[in-house]
Amino acid sequence: MKTTTQVCVIGGGVVGCSVLYHLTKLGWSDVMLVERSELTSGSTWHAAGGFHTLNGDTNMAALQGYTIGLYKELEAITGMSCGLHHVGGITLADTPERFDMLKAERAKHRYMGLDTEILSPSEIKAMAELVNVDGILGGLYDPLDGHLDPSGTTHAYAKAARMAGAEIVTHCMVRETNPRPDGTWEVVTDKGTIHAEHVVNAGGLWAREVGAMAGVYLPLLPMAHQYIVTDDIPEIYNRDGEFPHIIDPGGESYMRQEGRGLCIGFYEKPCEAWSIDGTPWEFGHELLNDQFEKIEDSITFAYARVPVLETAGVKSVIHGPFTFAPDGNPLVGPVPGLRNYWSACAVMAGFSQGGGVGLTLAQWMIHGEPAQNSFALDVARFGKWTTPGYTVPKVVENYQNRFSVSFPNQELPAARPFRTTPMYDIWKGMNAVFGQQYGLEVVNYFAPEGATPYEEPTFRRSNAWEPVRAEVRAVRDAVGINEIHNFGKFSVTGPGARDWLDRIMAGRIPAPGRLALSPMLAPSGRLIGDFTISCLGAEEFQLTASYGSQDFHLRWFEQNAADGVTVRNVSDLRTGFQIAGPKARELLARVTRADVGAEAFRFLDVKRMTVGMADAIVQRVSYTGDLGYEIFVDPMSQRNLWHVLSAAGTDLGLRPFGMRAMMSLRLDKGFGGWLREYSPDYMPAETGLDRFIAWQKTAPFIGRHAAEQTRREGPARRLCTFIVDAEDADVAAYEPIWLDGAVVGFCTSGGYSHYAEKSVAIGFLPTERIRDGLEVEIEILGARRPARLYTEPLFDPDGARMRG
Repeated sequence: MKTTTQVCVIGGGVVGCSVLYHLTKLGWSDVMLVERSELTSGSTWHAAGGFHTLNGDTNMAALQGYTIGLYKELEAITGMSCGLHHVGGITLADTPERFDMLKAERAKHRYMGLDTEILSPSEIKAMAELVNVDGILGGLYDPLDGHLDPSGTTHAYAKAARMAGAEIVTHCMVRETNPRPDGTWEVVTDKGTIHAEHVVNAGGLWAREVGAMAGVYLPLLPMAHQYIVTDDIPEIYNRDGEFPHIIDPGGESYMRQEGRGLCIGFYEKPCEAWSIDGTPWEFGHELLNDQFEKIEDSITFAYARVPVLETAGVKSVIHGPFTFAPDGNPLVGPVPGLRNYWSACAVMAGFSQGGGVGLTLAQWMIHGEPAQNSFALDVARFGKWTTPGYTVPKVVENYQNRFSVSFPNQELPAARPFRTTPMYDIWKGMNAVFGQQYGLEVVNYFAPEGATPYEEPTFRRSNAWEPVRAEVRAVRDAVGINEIHNFGKFSVTGPGARDWLDRIMAGRIPAPGRLALSPMLAPSGRLIGDFTISCLGAEEFQLTASYGSQDFHLRWFEQNAADGVTVRNVSDLRTGFQIAGPKARELLARVTRADVGAEAFRFLDVKRMTVGMADAIVQRVSYTGDLGYEIFVDPMSQRNLWHVLSAAGTDLGLRPFGMRAMMSLRLDKGFGGWLREYSPDYMPAETGLDRFIAWQKTAPFIGRHAAEQTRREGPARRLCTFIVDAEDADVAAYEPIWLDGAVVGFCTSGGYSHYAEKSVAIGFLPTERIRDGLEVEIEILGARRPARLYTEPLFDPDGARMRG
């Protein structure tokens, strides 16, 4: 065993072997993998081995598509068989809501290039004759679905990596991982110590324990999962061709052919978290005891769906653990707070996602960023607030909902409320309906008096429609108030602060007392942040951006740290309210002695002042696109500030509003949202954020070269806004845009403008096709709805009210 290496991967499951292979594929050969037992130990060896592309997140679906396409490449490189069976798969819909979900997924696939198809019950029966289609409304067919040999595939990854120079050491137990001052690591094993430039935690069932060696908590949990393999079924082994995969979400089950019988697995509601307090080191190639009582109802449902099962015996039962993160996606990337320590964990669908995870992490390590937006699997999407007490109920909830309908407006209840502001009980007393962001309770809207504070999950317009409309009208006609706790906020101070920001941010760094909007770019020129920069003094700045991306952004700041600059995450240390609407200035004037007149307090000004009794940072800007102010105070002052503003605004028509109204208001101006219109998928020139880049500044800001090249060449696509002739459902995200009978673009977000009383969508079109008034169609839940491109904002088109 060598004692120095560029990368030491810990864990020899399919994910660890994929990471190792992809590191060699991208050019690093001085890499090694250590495994405490044999390759495939843990959860890989007993996996059902199915793979599919269906995923609600388009980047995850693309990652899964890459994984599936990789297997033939591995076979060609190594001469080994992965045991591939591309049999196709059908996901069944037994309710209108589930059928809506499948139609929405099929629409996404149109512009992703995936060849899926909506099937009628008769078409399902023709393709999978053993399925009882009573009660089935339709299904989604994916020709890429299939299954493979888990052990053979893992060893193919390993052989391909060895052929390119990687070393694999089995029966090598890691005892410690110790950081050196220079950012490298000592990996202490029972066979000696390895000095590694980088460490990758691909520990699978033991990822928590491996992470703890480095002093970090990774939010994942093993769940006990059970599937059965039947005896021979004549209708299976006598049919012409292999039986397709069948996913029956209503029955919480999936099934596929296994030899001459069927393999049936379950995501049952009475599920079991396994080894909550830690995975035993001695566990490896064992299975758990059978627990038929957990899956009795699911088995009964499966037998009704495929009646031949009733006479088939059970050959074997496989009951073993595999790991989930709280949202079901992997935990991948550089672990915040550590140098050169990488996560490749919680990959519950290893044979659908393992190849893409390996590629993503290898790109990140070698090139500094992955080739596509990886936020859905970024380990930084969970912050330091995440605890085992939060992880356990969220993982259980995710497992139980694995086959449930996922609605665009759905808010899941487990582990809530957890993180709240001082306003939580006041809002709750006003019948607030809450959502959550990054573990924090956020008001979505206020239910009418006497109504149940609950929003019905739906693909169509919900019971929040009328209350949200009233909140929007209050902002546009008078003045609204909204909590601003769900901004990520950073304090940047020190003698080098301005120069550092000039390099980190692509936009102009404002003068004292002013603020500016700025994109933050990766070296590739792609967007990694959408910031407001507020200059509070010669050496003091406040940055505000997405609350849910604060650890993602802080990690970037720390990776680009400089002397003379101190960056602190103050997201939960500065809270307060925004007030917006035509009477916002009058309200603010009533509660401060400072001059807030139009000349004294201009648009994009920022000032320190006393509001009521609270010391505050007040900036004149608003995401509503209206006259508005953001008032930041210490959390201890927030309740008092509320009472001051509430009392002063009673006769002005002051009304609280939530995030549903905020999302409607921003559509009036065509304002984009982070991870919707603005994300690491896009270049600033594609989104319009290039207008905030300070091209004239001399600072060599990160991503400048790539952004300038795109500017010179011109983007191939650009964001546009559309008015949609919708019925009872609006655009959510990723709906295809049709022009001349072909899909030419897709939507990034949308909704209903209660101010303009129009359905609005934002999305990408080829640059050469864009013109005001262009008629297109946008596919919503399987129906192509007429839509018209427009270029002038629906509200305050000249900005007179916002800037006046």
